[in-house]
Amino acid sequence: MTEAAGPVAKRILVTGGTGLVGSAIKKVVADGEGRPDEEWIFVSSRDADLTNAAETKALFEQHKPTHVIHLAAMVGGLFKNIRYNLDFWRRNIHINDNVLHSAYEMGVQKVVSCLSTCIFPDKTTYPIDESMIHNGPPHSSNFGYSYAKRMIDIQNRGYSEQHGCRFTAVIPTNVFGPHDNFNIEDGHVLPGLIHKVYLAKETGSALTVWGTGKPRRQFIYSLDLARLFLWVLREYDEVEPIILSVGEEEEVSIREAAETIVEAMDFRGELVFDTTKADGQFKKTASNAKLRRYLPSFQFTPFRQAVKETCAWFTTNYANARK
Repeated sequence: MTEAAGPVAKRILVTGGTGLVGSAIKKVVADGEGRPDEEWIFVSSRDADLTNAAETKALFEQHKPTHVIHLAAMVGGLFKNIRYNLDFWRRNIHINDNVLHSAYEMGVQKVVSCLSTCIFPDKTTYPIDESMIHNGPPHSSNFGYSYAKRMIDIQNRGYSEQHGCRFTAVIPTNVFGPHDNFNIEDGHVLPGLIHKVYLAKETGSALTVWGTGKPRRQFIYSLDLARLFLWVLREYDEVEPIILSVGEEEEVSIREAAETIVEAMDFRGELVFDTTKADGQFKKTASNAKLRRYLPSFQFTPFRQAVKETCAWFTTNYANARK
């Protein structure tokens, strides 16, 4: 294949393009981080059912991407995972296999898929790093989703060894930001808490947080993650995944996260912890040492500021936000 003179246009297809991370990438690209030789195509489940191989192939044939950021997945919070582990496994296995195989068949130059820190073994030492993904079973609460995501790493290695494909993956810690799913039952912890504070403030009732508030998490703002995704797409050439996260010292407890939201939304009511509800994993502390070797000076948005911006977005967009 001969390259044309001048910059070769990249056609970057983003699956799950209207979700939390896809929306953040779209904003970062629109705000000046995109490049003149890049064409960005954001697709959602309305454009194709990625669990269907024929529809996925048709989507790729329609857009002819040179690069893919693969974000599409069936996702949910702790309690949805506990109820539907089989569904999480089957749907995500189908989506990932269809996307990666269509990318291979279309000669896509690079695919960056999105994993999650929940894929790491439940019984492990901390901090976890990229070498530990397959060292033992994940937490039983979300084994279906976790194993399906782990298989992306296996497929990436397979496509690399057998076909020379540049397929890789990133592992973000808990992502939050505008365009998140703020559903209290099925969403992740931070957007669920933001919605709860909003409602408690509206009704003048107490804020009830599920669990003890003791589990600890590293949170990454979706706009920070979006900037890191662009770097991975353009610069990171390993097949092995890379953890995208704030440092270990930035870990906060669920109680601290709830208090930060309370402060951001100026909630004056009572804060109650319902200890009859499950906590999930106590901690999943991840090392960002590999990321720091590549990008020692990357600046993350301070947690308080990111929470404040997310709360403001949710309040402004309450009528249309996913909830």
